[in-house]
Parts: sequence; structure tokens; C-alpha cells
Amino acid sequence: MKSQFKVQHAETLTDDLAMRVYTSRLLGAEEDLVMHGGGNTSVKSTVKDFFGRDVEVLFVKGSGWDLKTIEAPGFSPLRLNETRMLAQRDTLSDDDMANQLRALLLDQTAPSPSVEAILHALIPYKVVDHTHADAVVTLTNNASGEAIVSQLYPDCLVLPYVMPGFVLAKQVYDAIQIHDLSQFKGIILLHHGVFTFADDARAAYENMIQLVDRAEQYIAGKVSAGSFASAASSDCDLLRLCDIRRSVCQVRGAAQLAVLNDSQAAAGFASLPNAGDLATRGPITPDHVLRTKRTACIFERESVTQPDDAQPPIDEATQFARDYRAYFQRHAQTSMTMLDPAPRWGVWKNTGTVAFGSSLKECKIIADIDRHTLQCIQTGEAIGRWEALPAKDIFDLEYWVLEQIKMAKAGQPKVHQGKIAIVTGAASGIGLATAKQLHADGCVVVGLDVDPNVAEVLNSDSLIGRVCDVTEEETVKSEIARVVKQFGGLDILVLNAGVFESGETIDELDESWSRAIDINLTATQRVLRLCIPYLKCGYEASVVIVGSRNFSAPGAGAAAYSVSKAGVTQLGRVAALELAADQVRVNTVHPDAVFDTGVWTDDALKKSAVRYNMSIEEYKTKNLLSREIKSTDVAALISTIAGPIFGSTTGAQIPIDGGNDRVI
Repeated sequence: MKSQFKVQHAETLTDDLAMRVYTSRLLGAEEDLVMHGGGNTSVKSTVKDFFGRDVEVLFVKGSGWDLKTIEAPGFSPLRLNETRMLAQRDTLSDDDMANQLRALLLDQTAPSPSVEAILHALIPYKVVDHTHADAVVTLTNNASGEAIVSQLYPDCLVLPYVMPGFVLAKQVYDAIQIHDLSQFKGIILLHHGVFTFADDARAAYENMIQLVDRAEQYIAGKVSAGSFASAASSDCDLLRLCDIRRSVCQVRGAAQLAVLNDSQAAAGFASLPNAGDLATRGPITPDHVLRTKRTACIFERESVTQPDDAQPPIDEATQFARDYRAYFQRHAQTSMTMLDPAPRWGVWKNTGTVAFGSSLKECKIIADIDRHTLQCIQTGEAIGRWEALPAKDIFDLEYWVLEQIKMAKAGQPKVHQGKIAIVTGAASGIGLATAKQLHADGCVVVGLDVDPNVAEVLNSDSLIGRVCDVTEEETVKSEIARVVKQFGGLDILVLNAGVFESGETIDELDESWSRAIDINLTATQRVLRLCIPYLKCGYEASVVIVGSRNFSAPGAGAAAYSVSKAGVTQLGRVAALELAADQVRVNTVHPDAVFDTGVWTDDALKKSAVRYNMSIEEYKTKNLLSREIKSTDVAALISTIAGPIFGSTTGAQIPIDGGNDRVI
């Protein structure tokens, strides 16, 4: 690990806080030091209070901010002297600590200060840095960890693990009454991390880099590249992946994404004979329990089967939940309420690792932590034996009241949070609006369309447009498989792709008939058929077919369209009958006169208005309610039908047409 400090840039910074932001970001940019909101930094300075008086202040990282991207508002300004005084108390409850720190803020709009604020305040140096450096934590998570660290760091104060917050602050306070910190470059906290300090931001930062580099060099001298397992990725059993995901969703009682890592490193670890033992000893640092729970869930490569006369097997996620309840009961106090017992990551034997989360962002965070965990575990084994903290210590942090308060502020999930959707015909109109609506309601959405523009209008990591001709079976099959492998399954399918060509009477129909039937009906059946195996493994699975008012009230000159939509409607009715036993709902919406779509060309709209002897504006609102129906209206209905409000509805035909007298 090398210093990234740039003197030329630092010279442009005009105050203590600006420099603090700069070196904090340098630390946050190193994943081997700080991951996803971990670590904390501070600087002591002087500012003017409301009355213009000079006040000594501790600027400490605020809760919810990430060192990688932190800005000046991310630091909480605390009255320094009063914050120091808190360390002199014999005891301080978590509630009192949180309340007192909040009361000591100069700015009540600032974020809540780090739980390590008291510790930052009492260290008698201007700048303090704290990280959970992988290399250092790996050395301390070892049977001989304390001896190794004491020998490697004669210039550091080495302290045993205690709970963060006031307990840790008190431990350091007592230690510096005995030891002169000026003789040390930093503090090594076993199983926890590293503190460095100086009166200069660069010195504190480079002390951190030097101490961590020392651990990395020690490891490099003990561990060869061959110590890390590696295996070629194997073919992924997509239905097994869906089955794993569904079991986790059921245990958690909510939809979860399941993001697979089948890289050579992950597959190699999952292929180790003792992978199950290694992945269930505990996290590399207690803070990770808040993201990953204490252990991984171990999944067999294939589903466990039993003889016909045996009891149904218990799936791995259910067994994990039983074990978690037992863990809770062993360590909980009577006033505690158990968190959900579902796993957050798993080792899928001989395949890779899987991260489970309610959003893609959460899954990526868990996957990053897991990737580092696998590396640290194997390093720890190579230099002796990997040993995490005892379960009781991990539990105490997982159920720490201050962390519970943070999680309680997360808010209610969106209606489709954690679900996975495919929308066909998603480049424009109803399909595009539906993809965006489902995404806004919490889904990861992949929109398919033959129009290359779909990749431009849907272009985020959780709202994706892919070019796909739904009339080409192999292309469709490939895209569906890609969705399932990327996110773990399929819950919502919106069958919207279609064409509309009017003005041709039956005796004039030729290729337009075949085209309408092929795209509107046959391709719809094709996509549905290929998705059904995955939908059967989905969570609260729902299919919504976009039909048309024409199925029940056709118009002259639209035979091909009307017949294809009538066929799609019958397809949906039969699908509802066939899939109900697998808890897959199938419903059809019937829009009419939705003109902000790719189906309606200016020419088609003009022809239809002339047929009714109306202006275009009159034609757009010719329904009973005299309302123009827009694609966003249809999208909102589709998202609602796919959700819990319609959870007991299948086989329904639902108009969205402003009221049509012919249909009524």
C-alpha cells in the first residue's frame, strides 16, 4: 500500500476541514482500508459560534456518510472540551452517549456524529484516522494474532477487542493515562482495526498507509499466491439459483435479489472441502455483521432430495433461520426483538457465492464485503488459523442499540422492493412507462425491444434496456437466462410487445395479418413459455398481459390487430388456469386510445379520427369520462396489478379506457 497524497493538491486547500475531506477520501478510496461507510476520521479546529466567539471543535465523520465520497457537510461539529469530558465518566449508557453527542453539536442540522466521537476527542492530536484495514484485521483474527501484532508493531499501542463507542473510548482513555501516545504511530485494536494520529493530516494519513503496508508485507512473506483457491466457472444451474433465492425470500418474508459471483476466486473458495467451515466462523470485523450477519448460508450444488416416503427436506435457508433463532436465544436479553433470520450471503458449493439484498446497491455492498472476507479467511488459514471473535461479541454489535436506531430509520420498503421484472416492447409508450414505473416501485427491470433505442432510454444498472427480437426464440431464451443469472430469478413479466396496423379490410390483408399474429400473439406465447419455469420459482410471481379494447369491441379495418389481441386474451385466461397451482397470477389489462405510444403513428391516428368524423383532440377523449388515457396511467395500473393489492386476483380482464360504451 502506497501513499496517494499529492502535495500540489494539498497546497490548494485553505482550511482544516478541506484538508480533512481530502485525506478522508484518500482513505476511503482504498477498499483494503475502508468499505461502504466503515471507518471514521476527525480533525480538531476552531470556529466561530453563533455569537462570534471562538470555540474549539471536533469535526468527526457523521453517520450515513462514506469516506470515499465524503464532503464537508458530512462532518459533525462537536464542542471539543465537553466531548472529551464524556470519557472521564465511569459509565455512560448508549442512549445517554447519543443524546449528549447530539446536544454538543454546534449545528443541529448536521448528521449524528460517529459512535467513536469520544475516542477521537480524547486522542491529544489534531488529526485522527480510523480504518478496518484488511491486512491488520486478518493478522489479529488468528490464534497467535496478539503475538504477531505485538512483534510487528513495537511502535503501536496494542489493545484487546472491546465494544465500540463509550467502552472503547474508556479503554483508550485509561491506556493513555499510563502510556505516552507520543511514542506511538498508532493504536492497533485486535479484531477491529487501526487508529493513527498526528498534528498534520498528511502525517496521520501516511502513518496509516505505513502501518497497513507493514502488515501486507508480512503477509506477502508468509503467504504464496497458491494459497488462494481458484477454479474455472462452471455452468450455472439457473433453476437451482432461483430455488435458492426463493427460499431466502420466504425466510425473510420479502423479495430479495440474489447476485451470483462465480468468478474464479469465488468458485475456487466454494470448491474447497472445508468452505462450509471457513464461511461460518464469523466476519473479519464485527462491523460487517450489520451487512452480512454473522455467517454465510451454505447451499448444496443441487437441491436436496429425499425418498418418496421420507419427510420433505429442510432447505438451507430455513435451516439457517433455525440456527439464527438459536443464536439469538443464546445471547439475547429479555427486552430484545429478533431481527429477521434470513441469510445475507451464501456459499453455493462448487459454484460461487451469492449476495442477497433488497436492492442492487445492497447486494453490491455485501458482495464486496464477501469478496474481501474470502481473501482474508484464506490468508488467515495460510498463516495459522482463521479465528473470528466469539459469537457473543458479534451478537452484541449486531444488536447494539445505536445500530438498531440506524436501521429503524431506513423507512418502509417500496411495493416491489427486491423483485425482478422483464418488460417486452420497452423502448417506448406503455412498455417504457411500465419499465420506469416498476423500477420506481422497487424492481430491478430489464426491458426488451427490437428497437436499439431501448438501451439508451433504459440505461442504469437496475433499469436496463436490451435489444431483443421477440420473434427469435434463441435470442429470447438467451436474454431471459441472462436476467435470471444476473439477478437470481424472475417475479414479474409484462408482455407488451406488439404492432398495430389499421385501415386494411379483411379482403386487403396479406403480410400484415401474419406480422400481427406473429408479433402480437405467437411471440407473446413464446416469451411466456420460456419464462414460466423461472416464474414458478419467483416470489409473489405475476404476469400482466397488455391486451386491447379491440378484443371485445373490435373496429372495422383492424382485423389482424383485433384477432391477435383476442388470442392474447385467451392465452392469458388459459395461463391463469394452468399456473395458479404454482402461485403465478396472470391478468390482462385492456387499454384503449393510448396515443403516446409507438403503436399509434400520426397517420393511424389521423385515419381513425376521420373514421369517427372527429378532430384528433376529440378522438383522444372520446370515452365516457372524456379523459385522455396516457401510457403512464396504464403503467401505474400494471404495477398495481403485479403487487399485493391484486394478490388474490388472477384471470382478470381489466379495462383502462375511460369507459367505452361498446365494451360496457
